[in-house]
Amino acid sequence: MFDRIGRIADETPFVVEWFVRNGIRVWSTQEGEQRFDNHTDKLLNYIRFWQADGESEKTSVRTRTSLRQLVEEGHFKGGSAPYGYDLVKSGRINKRKHELYELHINEREAAVVRIIFDKYVHEGYGPQHIATYLNGNGYRARSGKCWHPASIRGMVRNLTYTGVLRCGDAHSELLQELQIIPAQQFEAAQRIRENRSNRAAQESEYRVPLNIHGQSLLSGNAYCGHCGAKLTLTSSRKWRKLSDGTLDDTLRVRYTCYGKLRKQTGCTGQTGYTVHILDEIIDKSVRQIFSKMRGIPKEQIITRRYEREVVERKNHLQTIQVERDKAQKDLISLKAEILACIKGESVFPKETLAEMITAQEEKLRELDALYESSYAETEKTAELMDNVSKLYEELISFSDLYDSASFEAKKMIVNQLIRRVDVYRGYQLNITFNFDLTPYIEGDDTAAC
Repeated sequence: MFDRIGRIADETPFVVEWFVRNGIRVWSTQEGEQRFDNHTDKLLNYIRFWQADGESEKTSVRTRTSLRQLVEEGHFKGGSAPYGYDLVKSGRINKRKHELYELHINEREAAVVRIIFDKYVHEGYGPQHIATYLNGNGYRARSGKCWHPASIRGMVRNLTYTGVLRCGDAHSELLQELQIIPAQQFEAAQRIRENRSNRAAQESEYRVPLNIHGQSLLSGNAYCGHCGAKLTLTSSRKWRKLSDGTLDDTLRVRYTCYGKLRKQTGCTGQTGYTVHILDEIIDKSVRQIFSKMRGIPKEQIITRRYEREVVERKNHLQTIQVERDKAQKDLISLKAEILACIKGESVFPKETLAEMITAQEEKLRELDALYESSYAETEKTAELMDNVSKLYEELISFSDLYDSASFEAKKMIVNQLIRRVDVYRGYQLNITFNFDLTPYIEGDDTAAC
């Protein structure tokens, strides 16, 4: 039909007319020849394209709606199967008498998907590093070619691996038969991806190292406790002659105070700290915390953390209430000053008093809104308990993994657990955690929260 010539309704009629005027006859297998013998032909031509455009938009809306409904009902919307799945005939027939396909897990490919997420979440590998690892170990993409980092990036963002189908903002229920990785692991991968895409986010709740290369357990979160400068890794080689006449080549790796080394600060601390000594202290602290955690019943930890959170929220709400009451009294006092201003007895000019009242009213509105939101948070007891429980499960997962983890995995755990380490002379440490670990570090001299 003629409307297939172009996709812009108010331009295509003029394109067709241009063909005709230049001696090119335009035919449609459905509508015959398009002519422009008079003004009526032009008008009908324009109306035809306008009508076709409207039908096209309706078809598009119907298609999107149908796809959303398919996904919400737990059916595959069509297209190529994501890596990790096969397309299998479902036995369902659509309106065009075509048999539809559903996704089934391809166990051989699913094993590779699990490797990708394990390397990404637990060992801190980036897409390039994962692609190199897969290619070096003989794994190939579905096409038979080597893995490309872009493919890894797309897979890390694919919600389908959790057993949930998605089409735009429409989601299916959890389909256990399609789940390759746990939802918690997928969420952890998204946090890592977001943090790595924005360096400023490194100061957010979860610190993730931008890479897991190097021989140090800490990554970008070690600071000099004396001047606040970041501790950076430096290495040097130490040569010494052994008794048998051979030379011993030892690589020396240290955390060095950048401020003192470059003489940018008046640092009174050490110039550097030996990596293996500092890492051993950090490793010991982490193991002690995990050991104490395993010795405390889950219910006791969750209840204690929940009660503390409730108290903190109530105290915050009470603080806002005090500020709101004060702001309200100040506003009443300013309004009472209006009468004195009318009598000419006020120390404030009329314009100044009006500005003060307006500013105070705005402040009171902000405090009212803050109070309402804080009160609503205080009432969300079920959600709070769920969050506390999730935090516990995440810490326990770190605890279970740490002892048998590779160095890369330990580095990821440490950097998600610890926000900042301030190092002082004699390897005295002040550790700031990303989580409230007070129940596990009480009585521990090496860690301060």
